[in-house]
Amino acid sequence: MTIREAAIRDGLSIASIKDTLAVLADVIVPTLGKGVLMRRPRVVALAERLNLDKRAVRRLQSLRRKYGDGPLLLPIPGRHQAVILSPEHVHWVLQGAPEPFAPSTLEKHAALTHFEPNVSLISHPPERAERRRFNDELLESDRPAHSMADGFRAALDSEAQEMLAAAGSELNWDAFITAWYRIVRRVILGDAARDDHELTAMLAKLRGAGNWAFLHPDRKGIRHRFHERLKEHLSHAESGSLAARIKARPNTDATAPTDQVAHWLFAFDPGGMATFRALALIASQSDAGRRASEEVSAAGETGHRQMPFVRACILESLRLWPTTPAILRETTEDVQWPGGIMRKHTHVLIYAPYFHRDHENLPEAHQFAPDLWLTPAPGGRWPLIPFSEGPGICPAHNLVPTLGSMMIAAILGRRRIELKDGDRLQSDRPLPGALDNYTLRFSLAG
Repeated sequence: MTIREAAIRDGLSIASIKDTLAVLADVIVPTLGKGVLMRRPRVVALAERLNLDKRAVRRLQSLRRKYGDGPLLLPIPGRHQAVILSPEHVHWVLQGAPEPFAPSTLEKHAALTHFEPNVSLISHPPERAERRRFNDELLESDRPAHSMADGFRAALDSEAQEMLAAAGSELNWDAFITAWYRIVRRVILGDAARDDHELTAMLAKLRGAGNWAFLHPDRKGIRHRFHERLKEHLSHAESGSLAARIKARPNTDATAPTDQVAHWLFAFDPGGMATFRALALIASQSDAGRRASEEVSAAGETGHRQMPFVRACILESLRLWPTTPAILRETTEDVQWPGGIMRKHTHVLIYAPYFHRDHENLPEAHQFAPDLWLTPAPGGRWPLIPFSEGPGICPAHNLVPTLGSMMIAAILGRRRIELKDGDRLQSDRPLPGALDNYTLRFSLAG
C-alpha cells in the first residue's frame, strides 16, 4: 500500500486493520503492561530483555514510511484514536492544551481518580486554572532551581549519608528508593513525615489500582485514609517544607491541596527511577564519570544547586528511557489539520520513545549524549519531551532534576561508584531500548 492508496477519513489517513493490531501489540500493550502509574518490575525486566521499546519505535517508523507524517487514525471500534508521527504535530498538540487538545483524557481520568480525583491534570475549567496555578507557584515551574533548594539539601545529604553507610560495599534499588522516598516526604511534608512509610504504601496500593483504570473498583477506604493522613501532615506546615508554603498561600476547596500533593508524591517516584538510571550512565561512561565528579567537587561551596552536566545526565536518562512514554490528549472540538479534520473526542497518542530514539532523524538516538541538554534548544525543533511541553508541561520539570542532581552529588561526593554488570551500558554499542532500574547495582568504594 502506498500513501495515496491508504484509506482516508475527513482527509486523514486510516491505518489498516493489520497495522492497527500491530500498534496495539507493539506499542499499546507493552506500555500498559509495564504499568502506567505503578511499574511492574517483572514486566520492566522483560521489556529490557526483549527490547520491546525498540520494537515499538520501529513499528511507528514503519507506519511513517507507509502512511506519511500523519496524524494516523486507528480504526478501533467505538473509539476515535490517532497516533502522532510528525515532530511539527507534536509541538502543535502539546502547545494546544487545554483547548483544543485536553490533557484530561478518558483513560487518564479513570486511572488518576483512584487516588487524586481533583488533581489539576484531569480537571476542567474553571477549577483547572486554580489547581494548575497552585502547582506552578509551589513547585516554581519557571525557575531552574527552586528557591528552597538550599534547605532541601540538608535532607538530601543526611539521607544519602545514612543510605551509603547502611549499604556498605553495594548500593541497590531498594536501598536507593527507600532513601529517596524519605527525602521526598521531608521536602514536601517536613521531617516529621520522614518515616511515614505507610503513607507511601497506601499511595502505592492506589496507584496499583489506577493501573487498571476502569477495570479496578475504587478503593474508597484507602483513598479516604490517605487524604486524611496528608491533611494531617499539611496542617503541621513544618518550616522548610513545601507544606509550610502551602499553608502560607490562600487556598479554597477548589484548590484541593491534598490531590495536588498526592500527584507530587506520585511524580517523584519516576523521578527516582530517572536519577538511578542517570547514576548508572555516569558510572558506566568514563568521560561522564570524570565530568560529573569534577562538577560535583567544584559545586561543593554553592550547595550543588547549579550542576548543569549532572542535570543533563538526568534529562538524558529520561530521553533514553522516558518514565512517561505515552503522552495523551483528547480533542475538545473538531480540529483542522493541514490534510483534513480530526473529529471531536479523538484520543491522541504521542509516543515519546518514537521521537527520542528515532535514529532516522536523531543521530544520537541510541547513544548517551548529555551535551544535548547543555544547549538552549535540545534537539532543535525535534521533540525531546521528557516532561511534555507547552501549557501542560509537568510543573516539577525543574524541581525533579534539581533534587536528582543533588542526590547524585551527595553520592559522588562521598563514594566512588562502579556499575555492576556494566555490559548493559557499554559505550561502544547502542544503548538498550529499556533499562530495568530494579536490577541495577553499584559497587561502592572510598
